[in-house]
Amino acid sequence: MKRLAAFAFYAVGAIAIVYLALYAYSAITGGQLQPGDPIHIFRKPDAPNYSWALPASSAKSRSNPAGI
Repeated sequence: MKRLAAFAFYAVGAIAIVYLALYAYSAITGGQLQPGDPIHIFRKPDAPNYSWALPASSAKSRSNPAGI
């Protein structure tokens, strides 16, 4: 049982080292993001607009429906 635990410990350590090596490789050789790169968000042209705002007078009556 001790031998199996030691093997599992070394296997997890080896996987961690490989992961860190791959991370370092991608950090060194990977492309960097440039400020100003556009973000493309695609939306259906006929989709409903849920970003509506209430006028000031409607907001009052909404929070106080009795008008008091």
